[in-house]
Amino acid sequence: MNRASLLAFALVLSAQTACAQGSYVAARQSVLALEQQQSFAQAETAWRSLSKTYPNNPEPYARIALLEGRQEHFKEAVPLYRKAIKLNPNVPGLRLNLALALFKSGQLKEAVPVFQALLKTAPADSPDAQRFTILLGMSHYGLAEYDKAAPLLKSAADHDQQNLALRLALAHTYLWTRQFPKVMDVYKEILALNPDSAEADMIAGEALDEMKDNEGSTKMFRAAVKANPKEPNAHFGLAYLLWTQKQYPEAATEFQAELSNDPQHAQSMVYLGDTYLQLNRAEEAKPLLTQGLQLDSTLWLADLDLGIIDSDAGRNDRALKELETAARLKPDEVNVHWRLGRLYRTMGRKEDAKVEFDKASKLNKAADEDLYKKMANGHPRSDPQQPTAPQPTTSPNP
Repeated sequence: MNRASLLAFALVLSAQTACAQGSYVAARQSVLALEQQQSFAQAETAWRSLSKTYPNNPEPYARIALLEGRQEHFKEAVPLYRKAIKLNPNVPGLRLNLALALFKSGQLKEAVPVFQALLKTAPADSPDAQRFTILLGMSHYGLAEYDKAAPLLKSAADHDQQNLALRLALAHTYLWTRQFPKVMDVYKEILALNPDSAEADMIAGEALDEMKDNEGSTKMFRAAVKANPKEPNAHFGLAYLLWTQKQYPEAATEFQAELSNDPQHAQSMVYLGDTYLQLNRAEEAKPLLTQGLQLDSTLWLADLDLGIIDSDAGRNDRALKELETAARLKPDEVNVHWRLGRLYRTMGRKEDAKVEFDKASKLNKAADEDLYKKMANGHPRSDPQQPTAPQPTTSPNP
């Protein structure tokens, strides 16, 4: 047994002896010495022994929780902190440690009220208030409560002018709450800190796309690809925009670039397959569509395109199954019902065909009415009317 082990063993014996003799102070000093020696397993055992001998003392529970936290066992630390707080709610730091354990273990909903209580008691503009604001904001962010996260992250970013990560989170929050002009304001702040942020370029590109600025959005995604060709989804975002503009040859190149970075990118496979289909390269499209569907069975565009390919080849039974799946996944897509109606008609199912054509007609009418309302309210027409078929249309997240 080496010297360090002998020392740890002696400290354990000292802690056990003190505990047996009923001296908490002496036992505590021995266990703290074990922690200083980084004999954490022995220290935890000793603290657990003390918690049984002194069940009304919160410290052993809190110390065990800290040791669990050092091992990243945050979930296990939570009930220990709760026990310590129940025994004595006034011990400094316990509530913060509980909140951090909840946050780090992913129990964000439970962390929110604890951070809120801490923020209320922190002096305004203090470092603690700034810290709690960030943690509370990120808790809401993690819960997808972006409307609640936005003002907190904005406040935190205003207090820390050099924090790039905060601004990226804030930009995402504004994007997901559809506050697109604010996205662009934060984008300018990010550029001042990092002119080559591909992630920021992509966020700005998404905001501009939502504002129907196709040229500006495409420019932003080109900038993202240039800034970091390996940035996840950068090539896909650019490719999708080019795809919506029917610039199929360049879109295909960008979808291929995304697949070079991530060979399992299901959406890129499906959209590349659709791009090949638009370019009359059905034989190249089919394996991509099939593989993409195997990776993600919710990608309705793959079912639609496979249905088109099989229908054109006379494989009606297979096409019917694929188009019916597409209709189930995307019931509000005109092209799905139009193609399905055409197939039913080819198969002699006239009544079923009429039902599908009626659905397509109603969807087209609803889209036209929506367009007229927007034009009447002063919104410019953003895109030319999509043909009924065979141009499948979708969003980047089918």
